[in-house]
Amino acid sequence: MTGTVDLGGDRDRIQSLERGFAVLLAFDAERPRPTSSDLAVATGLSRPAVRRILLTLQHLGYVEPVDGRWRLTPRVLSIGQRFTATHSLAEDARPYLSGLADRTGESASLAVLDGTDAVYVARIPVRRIMQMDISPGTRVPATATAMGRVLLAWADEAVIRRVLDAGPPACTPRTVTDPAALRRTLREVRAQGWALSAGELDPDLIALAAPVRDHSGEVVAALASATSAGRSSPERLVETVLPHVLAAAERLSRALGRPAGARFGADRDGFY
Repeated sequence: MTGTVDLGGDRDRIQSLERGFAVLLAFDAERPRPTSSDLAVATGLSRPAVRRILLTLQHLGYVEPVDGRWRLTPRVLSIGQRFTATHSLAEDARPYLSGLADRTGESASLAVLDGTDAVYVARIPVRRIMQMDISPGTRVPATATAMGRVLLAWADEAVIRRVLDAGPPACTPRTVTDPAALRRTLREVRAQGWALSAGELDPDLIALAAPVRDHSGEVVAALASATSAGRSSPERLVETVLPHVLAAAERLSRALGRPAGARFGADRDGFY
């Protein structure tokens, strides 16, 4: 998700702040301990600019030098903690996720849409079902996941177009990446009120997700249950787990102020 930084346009934007975040976001699984040259290439910034940013971040305690390279410090976690502290959604969702995990024996998660990704904001793990480590803050391509498709199905057309124009990534051979096919899938998700993905993010992952709404009826998150292909099948998951996912999403939505009995989904105009 890194690349050349777009610094043009709005004169009200603080260019140095944009550059600082660009450098921070360039630290990822492929570059856990980059050199300043690596960061310059990843961000499109000059090496002197990157060096000044790194020294500033070091002074603030967010990065530290190690043998000619740089790494993030635990202080960066405080940024995510401040999100949790100021957004009650994750905390509100925890008892409903725990209840879902207890009823199904499978992991339960809550995600929101950020750019082209679905971002986990809360998770109750039951067993390790994928190779990747999933925790709050983990980002996954929205187009390849049940949670992401739920979030996109009720998103504005401009958001959907931006995600599709970005080029949906092929995470596995089964990942749907064709924009027209994805639009059809989003229509189906919106019409039925839930999404299913099987082997598209990870070959062994099957997941179901449903929308969570606030008091205004807007979809603010997606609630999901996930398991492995070795434990279940898409058909069995729909039969046995989907009712629990829909019920948990409904209960959380009511806790957020959604009026009882309100209907949304196929009876509302969509992006199509």
